[in-house]
Parts: sequence; structure tokens; C-alpha cells
Amino acid sequence: MSDRCPWCGTDPLYVAYHDEEWGMPERDPRALWEKLVLDGFQAGLSWITILRKREAFRARFEGFDPERVARWGEAEVAAALGDPGIVRHRGKIEAAVTGARAFLEVEAAEGFAPFLWQFMGDAPIQNEWRAGEVPTETVQSRAMAKALRQRGFRFCGPVITYAFMQATGMVNDHLVTCPRHSEVRALSAAR
Repeated sequence: MSDRCPWCGTDPLYVAYHDEEWGMPERDPRALWEKLVLDGFQAGLSWITILRKREAFRARFEGFDPERVARWGEAEVAAALGDPGIVRHRGKIEAAVTGARAFLEVEAAEGFAPFLWQFMGDAPIQNEWRAGEVPTETVQSRAMAKALRQRGFRFCGPVITYAFMQATGMVNDHLVTCPRHSEVRALSAAR
């Protein structure tokens, strides 16, 4: 695909992620939680590092089943810290566990997907960026980060939440020169 967003470079895994996943509107609560956790693990790292470890993360975090992860104790945290397939950072692992508990509370109270999508007015924001114009955070990502922290989530500041919003199609940040921009816009309208 010519003119694709330049951030994915030429790594086949990254290109496939760009072409098949990034920016697709996601409303499944478990999938949204998985992506939020992985974006938290990305803090200070590159996304390709997380993408290469995603299957190991899925295995270690029990398919990102929040009910199972919410029951983790020190033994499970220690096992995760010993797993070379994932990012072994105690704070991020513990944040995933507390995030699973927070997820369950939000899901029971109002639904995790509606809680997150409310910051977009329940519809994807269709941006029209060109190279060099894409922000790292927005009013919406700051509001989402604040609300998530108030609910007990961690590693979810406004830059992380904006990356999360981009990845889950809450905002269409494919550059207007990228063929995926119009494809994602059409998919967003169809949902």
C-alpha cells in the first residue's frame, strides 16, 4: 500500500497491524481492556516491542480475561515478573491487576465500552491529518485519562489514552494520504 502512514515503516508485523487493526472501531469491552493494558505496558517503549510480545502477553494474562486477572495475587505477579516473553515491570503488571478489578466495576456499573466511547460522543472522530500534524494528546484523551484514573486505572495518562483512542478507532488518525483513512471512515460510518 503506497502512502500508508509512515509510523509503521516496513516491518511486516507492523505493516499488517497498520493495515488490518489500527484505527478499526472496537466496541468489545474485553478487547478494549486488552488494548488499554498493552498501551500501558508500552509506556517508555515502542509499540513494535509490545506487538512482538503480544501473544506472550495474551498467554501470561490468561487471554486478557479480566475476571481471572482480577483474582491475581503475589504468586501470579511473581510468575509474570519471571516471564521473559513479556515486559517485566512490577508497576505495570500490578496496574494490569488493579485495572482488571476496575474494569469489572465499570463493566457492571455502565459497561466498559460505553464508558470509554462517551468521550467521543459515542462515534469515531474523523480527523484529517497530514504528516506532522497528528497530536500526542487531546482534550478527549485528557478527559478519558482523568476518568480512568478516578476509577482506579494506572499507566493511562493522556498520551497513552490518545494512542489507545487511535488504535481502537475512537479517532481516525490515518493520514489523509493513507488509503486506510477512507476505508476506516467508511467502516466507522457503517457501524
